[in-house]
Amino acid sequence: MNRRILTFKSKLHAPIEPIPRVWLSPPDHKAKSRTRRHISQTAEKKLDAPDLSDDFYLSLLDWGSNNILAIALGSTVYLWDASNGSTSVLVTVSDDDDPVTSISWAADGRHIALGLNSSCVELWDTISLKLLRKLKGHHECVGSLAWNKEILTTGSRDGNIINNDVRVRRFVA
Repeated sequence: MNRRILTFKSKLHAPIEPIPRVWLSPPDHKAKSRTRRHISQTAEKKLDAPDLSDDFYLSLLDWGSNNILAIALGSTVYLWDASNGSTSVLVTVSDDDDPVTSISWAADGRHIALGLNSSCVELWDTISLKLLRKLKGHHECVGSLAWNKEILTTGSRDGNIINNDVRVRRFVA
């Protein structure tokens, strides 16, 4: 029995190129000239930060979606508005909580979380300049904060990571 499984009745198609020849040819530099971008070698603005803690494990500044830079200098949190250059004080924490060890804006650009040396986390409304609540659960300095929508994750020197749903009031002290 001499049966063929495959038979070709017409000519084979030309093979498809894995990489088109157009992509392999060198670009024509004469056709389009690229505009060159200037990258400044000097600072546009310098901000004085006299009490900035020199500690690798702390996160002491964060730029919010509303173009405001929050920076913790010692026990005071300052807000610098990049659009108009104004500076304001958000809060100076008490000596019991001092210093601020981490700071993080929520995605809405209005709320901010502060991690404290006293193991507390404070949530602030930056428009009304009011403390919304304190979150407890750590036993040492809170050095890391991260937002995912309404979930605030906090990391502490005690080795614990805590997820806080800020919509739920059960975490309020």
